[in-house]
Amino acid sequence: MRVVIADDEVLLRDGLDRLLTEAGFDVVGKAGTARDLHREVGLAHPDVAIIDIKMPPTHTDEGLVAAQEIRASHPAVGVLVLSHYLESHYAMRLIQQHPGGAGYLLKERVSGVGVLADALVRVHEGECVIDPTIVSRLLRRAPPASALGQLTDRERQVLALMAEGRSNKAICERFFLGPKTVEGHVRNIFTKLGIGESADDHRRVLAVLSYLRSAPQPQG
Repeated sequence: MRVVIADDEVLLRDGLDRLLTEAGFDVVGKAGTARDLHREVGLAHPDVAIIDIKMPPTHTDEGLVAAQEIRASHPAVGVLVLSHYLESHYAMRLIQQHPGGAGYLLKERVSGVGVLADALVRVHEGECVIDPTIVSRLLRRAPPASALGQLTDRERQVLALMAEGRSNKAICERFFLGPKTVEGHVRNIFTKLGIGESADDHRRVLAVLSYLRSAPQPQG
């Protein structure tokens, strides 16, 4: 898999390069600014771009904006945003327009290459991957009067793991359930959230998007 890394911290950028190269990924470009990132994506045609959320010149949301622009202009390129900050509204902003092929992880989660590699593969395959800490926060804040209120406790737990990008197999292992049982829970989630069959939309992504939208977002 071809990867571009964008982060203004040279040590982190080079560290990710080394970790990913040793894990068998092909790092085809590195950038320290959002502007350089756009250039690298245009030249290298990566499968996924790893992007720091706060980059020069203002260190606010340049990386997030760049990720959204890349998903719009290069739909074949997945984006994985890394952040020091536990902000659910950043995750919501990232996937609300382009829910597939996007992820948001806290930097503390990527000290080992396993979590990062798994997220990159899932993003490349069109999933949305949200940090489990953010998923837990959203689960606590989701209002019971929403469409999620129709779900059973187990279905909400399954949806939370779906939001983390977990496969049915991983959900089976987490809850010690059989494949048919998990498939039934997933089917019930789709039905209760009003997500019908579609050749164009990824149903798991749409379910996760409904989940994220149910949580109140900060104003301003």
